[in-house]
Amino acid sequence: MSDTRQPFHPPSGFPWPDGKKFAASLTFDVDAEAGALAFDATFHRRMSLMTHQSYGPSVAVPKLLAMLEHHDIRATFFVPGYTADLYPDMVRAIVAGGHEVAHHGWMHEKTTSLTDAQEAEMLDRGLESLDRVGVRPVGYRAPWWEYNYRTTDMLLERGFAYDSSLLDGDVPYRFTSGDGVARDLVEIPVDWALDDWEQFAFYPEWTGSGLIESPRKALQMWSDEASVAATAGNCFVLTNHPFISGRPTRLSALSELVDHITSLDGVWFATLQQIAEHTANTLSDIRIHHRIPDPGPQPGQGGDGHPLGHLHDNL
Repeated sequence: MSDTRQPFHPPSGFPWPDGKKFAASLTFDVDAEAGALAFDATFHRRMSLMTHQSYGPSVAVPKLLAMLEHHDIRATFFVPGYTADLYPDMVRAIVAGGHEVAHHGWMHEKTTSLTDAQEAEMLDRGLESLDRVGVRPVGYRAPWWEYNYRTTDMLLERGFAYDSSLLDGDVPYRFTSGDGVARDLVEIPVDWALDDWEQFAFYPEWTGSGLIESPRKALQMWSDEASVAATAGNCFVLTNHPFISGRPTRLSALSELVDHITSLDGVWFATLQQIAEHTANTLSDIRIHHRIPDPGPQPGQGGDGHPLGHLHDNL
């Protein structure tokens, strides 16, 4: 007997365009060597690790572009400036395929450890690198998804239209930095459950637990997430990294996932730029993310009582 059960989720009520019932977007963070070098700059001496990372732009991205062309869908690629400097032809190939290129820092910096001036420099260096290959991005994704309260104003000052770093929604929304601010951004939320890093990322003495999941497990998990998004009218945003999900069996599973999503009724496969433009033109409500009060020292904590320690002064 076939399973005819349907997933339940309260409907989001989001107004998707042209009779579409939900949105789906594939996004790729092309961290390449920058992802490792941001952790430890001396890693540039480790040839094997550097080849592990260069697999992304050199081998995986061409395969991913072929897969996307096969399915006739467009995706969003978040490219650190350092990656664009090392692989300008890769960025041009992404653009030539009709895909969006967006901002992802310069060296995939951990922004919570940066001062205001350093974060501004990171944004500007990333813009300069992308400008050299003919790209002026309208979208931003903070490295490690570490978006700071100050970041909104910095993005608005530089003409960005959207961000995809925050984790507080199932559908896009508009937001700004405070009362009286005339401009706003669109937020397209993300989720760690929809990120290949937690499933597959591992390199000794750098990242991961050593447990590398089966692509079949990830395919099932993400297929279930997409099915519920379709039922609820949500926005399904999958984050992949080419050096991870461009590996053969994972790429095959990703293609199967696209087949599953396209089989769902009412799907709108879109880039994040397209989703952001639709949101900005459709929604009128604008949110403000107020910083929660500092709880101060807590019982049982040493030092100044702040769990973030040395990061606290920069946030």
